[in-house]
Amino acid sequence: MSQSLIPVILAGGKGERFWPLSRKHRPKQFLSLDGSGKSLLQATAERLLALAGSWEGLWVVTSGQLAEGVRSQLPQLSAPSLLVEPEGRDTAPAVAWATLEVCKRYGEDAVIGFFPADHWIADEAAFQKTLEAAAQLARTEDSIVTLGITPSYPSTGYGYIEQGEQTGTFGELPVYRVNRFTEKPDRQTAEAFLATKGATGTCPYTWNSGMFVFRAGVVLAELRTHAPEILNLLEAKGAEAYAELPKKSIDYALMEKTQLAYVLPASFGWDDLGDWNALERLLKGDAANVELANHVGMDTQGAILYSEDAEEVIVTIGLEDVVIVRDRNVTLIVNKDRTQDIKQVLKQLQDHPKWEKLL
Repeated sequence: MSQSLIPVILAGGKGERFWPLSRKHRPKQFLSLDGSGKSLLQATAERLLALAGSWEGLWVVTSGQLAEGVRSQLPQLSAPSLLVEPEGRDTAPAVAWATLEVCKRYGEDAVIGFFPADHWIADEAAFQKTLEAAAQLARTEDSIVTLGITPSYPSTGYGYIEQGEQTGTFGELPVYRVNRFTEKPDRQTAEAFLATKGATGTCPYTWNSGMFVFRAGVVLAELRTHAPEILNLLEAKGAEAYAELPKKSIDYALMEKTQLAYVLPASFGWDDLGDWNALERLLKGDAANVELANHVGMDTQGAILYSEDAEEVIVTIGLEDVVIVRDRNVTLIVNKDRTQDIKQVLKQLQDHPKWEKLL
């Protein structure tokens, strides 16, 4: 069955900043965080099915620890299209291995798209249109197309892409060469980026969404040049190579080095749901708090409250700008500006066998 794009979902992440709801065997992508009842992985798969043409055309890369959960959440997924990594080695080995496997089935001219499993998209029609434009560019030119998200605030949690010259228009959307990638900047740098005006009078910086589209043969050639220590081992040994592979992100291994990077600025409403504060961006209305729990509050505002147990009640008095999460045997209470530190707490728990069951 012909399809415009072969979507590959990257579903091996841990989502530690959504602990205690996100745990080893139930990471963020298995959770429903927007009240829809669908997990982030299920929503991502449904969103990509139109491009895949069928469940046979949709691929997922995950870890051995999570493979059973993926099969349970996506029972229609074709068994050969589920790639199970023996151990996590970040995104570069995942992208390289999946590209090799897709290439074996469809050939070097196959257009592949890589998508994290834990993104939220507001306008799915605009999302489809953007991907069709990216696929058209990838088919037409030797290119690695990344989707750049129009920034809405000076985030220090995202990487940034600086646009270079405009090289054309695909599907009525402008395409630019990538000048450079910048990893998560400090606040002052992020503010300076957003204040910059390019030649067209618009900001030439976008957020790096972590979504990429390219022809299989193009990326394999670029990996052979820029990351042979990854590609050569995978070509020789397949999944058995993982124990010997370096731990590298695709940004570091390839995107920051290649001369074939293009960016397609996108405006379809996007969030990578990085931590608990994302729920406020998604769900905050006119209410004083974001309540995904039974909550009785007095003089409490700016709070995010979450509990999966319909029998439980969270009671607050005189609190401001906090996150409170109840999940089974853990209660998390954290200031909203300290949610990034949840990962540090998990490291402390790992050091004590007594708390192993909480991870």
